[in-house]
Amino acid sequence: MAVIETNTLVQAGEQIDRLQENRAIAQQLTEIANLLRDQHANEFRIRAYHAAATTIAELPSPVRELLDHEGTSALIDLPTIGVSIAGLIESAVRVGRIPLLDRLRGQSNAEHFFATVPGLGPQLSHRIYDQLHIETLAELLHAANDGRLLRVPGIGQKRIEAIQACLAHRGVATQPVAKIQTAPTVSVAEILEIDRDYRKRVEDGTLPRIRLRDHGTSKAAWVPVLHTEKEGRHYTAMFSHTDRAQQQGATHDWVILFRDDADSHGRWTVITAMYGELKGFRIVRGREKECLPYYHQRNAYHQYEAGHAPYPELRAEWEEDAGRFGVHG
Repeated sequence: MAVIETNTLVQAGEQIDRLQENRAIAQQLTEIANLLRDQHANEFRIRAYHAAATTIAELPSPVRELLDHEGTSALIDLPTIGVSIAGLIESAVRVGRIPLLDRLRGQSNAEHFFATVPGLGPQLSHRIYDQLHIETLAELLHAANDGRLLRVPGIGQKRIEAIQACLAHRGVATQPVAKIQTAPTVSVAEILEIDRDYRKRVEDGTLPRIRLRDHGTSKAAWVPVLHTEKEGRHYTAMFSHTDRAQQQGATHDWVILFRDDADSHGRWTVITAMYGELKGFRIVRGREKECLPYYHQRNAYHQYEAGHAPYPELRAEWEEDAGRFGVHG
């Protein structure tokens, strides 16, 4: 039971409000667990979110105060709260939303997620999400600090400095960010294996579907979703319905993979290459150079596209600079 330690009624009221915020966050974590259960996710993953919800609900002090005074590392030190869940809790406190919960609910709100940061409207927010594959304020700060934000069209050094100042004022931590970035250790082989499994099960009609709502419109699509696990790494896969995928007519080709588990989280997009050395093959966007040796080492085994014929074998001769031709997407 939470204990209110204060000398005034006003302070007591404020602390009660903050403890109510704890309960609201706990309810969001519980909803994540329930949605994962409904979508046939791994039982261990479901229990992890239920356990985290219990920890936050029973916390004797406001989680916002922990973040303000000690940063995200204080959350990670709590029982049942790992790096990934700590990042989600920070998002709930700083922005009022949890990206994972949005996805599981079928809400397409990525382009509005960073719009609460001064200088980042919906359009720039969408570009950041789509090009850098980041979702949390901690990841945004890390991208601002390491220079990746400069790769996003429309963002210059002055805007980055304003973003850094804003996030610092909000108390967004920098220390744990290195632990909460896209995991580089996840191999292209593992990503493509999950993509292949997802599309095969889509073709078989064995996956649950979520109703994906397009933010700001009445449009909706029922999208198959796969929750899977590889040696303790938890993944979610679904067809992309971003604005860009819809414009390219690729909503049944581009597959987005999300990872969220105790150690790390990340996001990747797998597409069919439309030209270049890997034309007709599935590739991980942004990691094309790793896909070349992947297929070469496996003698260019076919990867099937749901509803399409097998892709052709790669040519025996490989061009060292084949990557310069680029890929679709």
